[in-house]
Amino acid sequence: MNRRISRFIGPALGAAAMIVLFTPILLDAALRILFPGAGEWVFDRESLLFLTAEHLALSLVAGGAATFLGMALGIAATRPRGRVFLPLIRDASSLAQTVPPAAVLALAIPFLGFGFKPVLLALVLYSILPVLNNTLTGLETLPEPVLEAARGIGMNRLQVLLKVELPLAMPVIGTGVRTSVVINVGTATIGAVAGAGGLGSPIVAGLIRDNPAWVFQGAMASALLALMLNTGLHSLEYMLKPKAFRQEVSRRPDR
Repeated sequence: MNRRISRFIGPALGAAAMIVLFTPILLDAALRILFPGAGEWVFDRESLLFLTAEHLALSLVAGGAATFLGMALGIAATRPRGRVFLPLIRDASSLAQTVPPAAVLALAIPFLGFGFKPVLLALVLYSILPVLNNTLTGLETLPEPVLEAARGIGMNRLQVLLKVELPLAMPVIGTGVRTSVVINVGTATIGAVAGAGGLGSPIVAGLIRDNPAWVFQGAMASALLALMLNTGLHSLEYMLKPKAFRQEVSRRPDR
């Protein structure tokens, strides 16, 4: 199959599924076929479009915070004065991801209350590791002759970081950011438990009411949102790669 055509099959199917999910008449018809005994089909407490926007905002804010913190820690740990803290930073970030988000919520709610803040904290702690690890990998694997050449033409440390290290490491860092955002989309469904809304609302309500149609709506919308964000960020990640790499890929014959 032609590579150019195959690239559009997944996004086209995802777009078609999103149209069904966000069109109440089509969604109701599909759910009645899939779950004839549900009794109630379309989740009517909030529109699915509003819940998706709420879910997307929570995921992107958490992803942005995790990206900022992960890159900042990664850059600091690869500087001469910060290398002594590298093992501590790695261990702390790994430990943060082993703690379940539900446990973070249980600990944070008494201090931060219900709503957006405790969910944001849980998501940031849970998704910072991919960005941090990829930042460390991208910066530590740069060719030393390139860095020496940058220093040889008179660049100071900040200029080398901003003009040489980060641009060369950005494709690797971008992969970590993409992974972090996709993790957040899936994990943000717990936000409904803490009153933060999002696509976890129909899932939780469906579990309470023993209604698989509601669970299906929230789960499918969350999965499609993650897939579409992954596709979009993957395209951006490709654009961040060196021009020579993109030209080489474009010259490969279709199979």
